[in-house]
Amino acid sequence: MTMTTTTRRTTRRRTKAGVVALAALAMAATALTGPAQASPARAARDTASTAAGHPATQRAIDAAVAAGVPGITAEARDAGGVWKTAAGVGNLKTGAPRGKNDRFRIGGITNTFVATVLLQMEAEKKLSLDDSVERHLPGLVTGHGNDGSRITVRQLLNHTSGLFDYLADADYAATYLSGDGFLQHRYDTLTPRSRIGVALSHEPPFQPGVRHWYSTTNDVLAALVLEQVAGRPYEDEVRRRIINPLGLTATSHPGTGVRLPQPSGRGYSRLFAAQPDRIDDVTEMNGSQARGNGDIISSAADLNRFYEALMRGRLLPPQQLRAMKTTVENPDFPGSSYGLGIERLTTSCGSTVWYHDGGTFGWITVSAFTEDARHQLTYNYNANWGAETLLPILNAEYCEPPAGSR
Repeated sequence: MTMTTTTRRTTRRRTKAGVVALAALAMAATALTGPAQASPARAARDTASTAAGHPATQRAIDAAVAAGVPGITAEARDAGGVWKTAAGVGNLKTGAPRGKNDRFRIGGITNTFVATVLLQMEAEKKLSLDDSVERHLPGLVTGHGNDGSRITVRQLLNHTSGLFDYLADADYAATYLSGDGFLQHRYDTLTPRSRIGVALSHEPPFQPGVRHWYSTTNDVLAALVLEQVAGRPYEDEVRRRIINPLGLTATSHPGTGVRLPQPSGRGYSRLFAAQPDRIDDVTEMNGSQARGNGDIISSAADLNRFYEALMRGRLLPPQQLRAMKTTVENPDFPGSSYGLGIERLTTSCGSTVWYHDGGTFGWITVSAFTEDARHQLTYNYNANWGAETLLPILNAEYCEPPAGSR
């Protein structure tokens, strides 16, 4: 779990802040008016044939739509089989509904893909988690008290490096994360090193290893380490090692592309703090702006297949999977802890689930799963607000008995 502390940082950062942090950040979000108000009836028609299997989860999803989230698509997998649902609208302009097979930007869930490949490389003796960043990216992390020789690959993955989050830089935020800045620069191509340079213009908030604190800079650096070790673009390595072997046909990297493959809905954001009721269509944006830390496009079904394969040991040997599940406590959110690309959370009923959440402009996604991956849920909002409704959906799925069990 991670946190943010200012409104200007939450436009993109909020959707990687962990579900607890997201709920705290968006508690005051106002409900939509207009087309979204009609969506629950449309949602009921779309899910009537399948909702019986997960009634509590369906109610929580419908409640989120009624509270103002434009649309939600979700898929659960358990002993009863695969359950899909879609609620609300995928296009506020036309009223077209969200689809059960929609593709969307997964934001920070990209990190699990990167961490998985790096752990595969460790198993192949191509790197060690205790290698310094300096060893693989010589001369990159330096200046203003930053020292790549003191930061390890493991600390990038569990976010204990102490590196400043470039998304928290005031100038970067004004240019790329909010209001007219985003609208004017959404099609710009950015390089990973330019974004890292923003972070390195700041002193680190703390020394490496002192504590967990989520910094997007870690994710960008981890992808660069992957590239350096592989000798090829990180996208190629993720495709070769994960996407193709698992048959994730709805999963792709956008490169510098700006559009989503079909089927998909539109993504929406509230970009202007002074105009809280204003909603902008932010579906189109240059994928390079989140390359390596949030650029992957996928679907609920593909994400469930990915996490099932991961947690059942199809992608990592036992030693590396244990390393991935070795967590550090998050002092800001008791009951939660962060591993290497996945997180552990205690639900409202005391059960433990693993998960990762992520987002970017216009999207929030949560993938949650038991340790044996026999029970999974992935759900996506086509808006980056409404975070106070995320945990109720997760708790409904993992704390309410399934239909017919009472």
